[in-house]
Amino acid sequence: MNSLKDKIKALAKDYAPEIVAIRRHLHQHPELSFEEYNTSAYVAEYLKNQNIPHQTGVAKTGIVATIEGKNPAKRTLALRADMDALPILETNKVDYCSKNIGVMHACGHDVHTSSLLGTAKILNEMKGEFEGTIRLIFQPGEERIPGGASMMIKEGVLENPTPIGIIGQHVMPFIDAGKVGFREGIYMASADEIYVTVKGKGGHAAMPHQLIDPVLIASHIIIALQQIVSRNANPSIPSVLSFGKVIANGATNIIPDEVKLEGTFRTFNETWRMEAHKRMKHLAETLAQSMGGTCEFNILKGYPVLINEENITRTTRKFAEEFLGKENIEDLPLWTAAEDFASYAQQIPGCFYRLGVRNEARGIISPVHTSTFDIDETALETGMGLMAWLAINV
Repeated sequence: MNSLKDKIKALAKDYAPEIVAIRRHLHQHPELSFEEYNTSAYVAEYLKNQNIPHQTGVAKTGIVATIEGKNPAKRTLALRADMDALPILETNKVDYCSKNIGVMHACGHDVHTSSLLGTAKILNEMKGEFEGTIRLIFQPGEERIPGGASMMIKEGVLENPTPIGIIGQHVMPFIDAGKVGFREGIYMASADEIYVTVKGKGGHAAMPHQLIDPVLIASHIIIALQQIVSRNANPSIPSVLSFGKVIANGATNIIPDEVKLEGTFRTFNETWRMEAHKRMKHLAETLAQSMGGTCEFNILKGYPVLINEENITRTTRKFAEEFLGKENIEDLPLWTAAEDFASYAQQIPGCFYRLGVRNEARGIISPVHTSTFDIDETALETGMGLMAWLAINV
């Protein structure tokens, strides 16, 4: 077994320069959710050159590849990477800075995709040395509801046969490169988008007694809704309610007819999630009515709570410790961000772990979803080697 581990490590080291170059190409050419046409074509071409069977056009731009070892019917395990980028203007001063102005791989999906390609190359070379089948899922649209995961599931990515489990990795800028993080059970929050329109009667700001002020009503609604978290939620269930967009298109002396709000609600319990939806809607609508206005309160249900199934996560962590050493494995806290990997984990046992990419000495410390996010690229060697090892053993 040690010889197999050593071989994977050697191959990961040998392939690292190529995978770094792939990551940089993807980073330079990011594409938004469900628009990953060039990214998909690039991935498909690489798989073709490696003689790895694959299907394109799944959920429009997704790809599913298959690597069969000995006795391929013995078991099937799925590995997943997402491919889309974010609408962020990159400000990094690097040679591989985004060439698509206003679009950036600020969440590390270029890392996930290139790392999985490296894993694919390793597994394809070693397919005579392990049993079973590995299904590689290159997924579009993780950053945008309804999420590419749910769409690929509807198109049968977890069928014929159903995998025994699915593993995914995601960059973590708070963990040093060379290390990874795990958490069993509930890990990441659900995520819902909230869209509110508060309507009143606009007019001259100097005569508010003649108006129904939707700005004032909206202000009361924003503040009052916080009691859903502070006074209605069980303290043992973390919840977050935030409004990041408020549009009241009046002027210093003009009260508008309506105000629009946009926000997000996140929590770690599906039952409470549904109850909170009802409470928020009722509170906002009745408060607006009590102040003479109306409120249209719409919730776009997003990704579910991400739960790492205990058995597969425990097994994955065990083999990660064997591959990297116990000193390079960290425990993860609850994370209020959301991930559509949760959709896979609702269908089959799933393990979603974190790949460290931080290098404080080099100034690589920026969080994801920021214009200065980057990685220590040595993490790619760790990522592709570990995932190949896990694919063979889990």
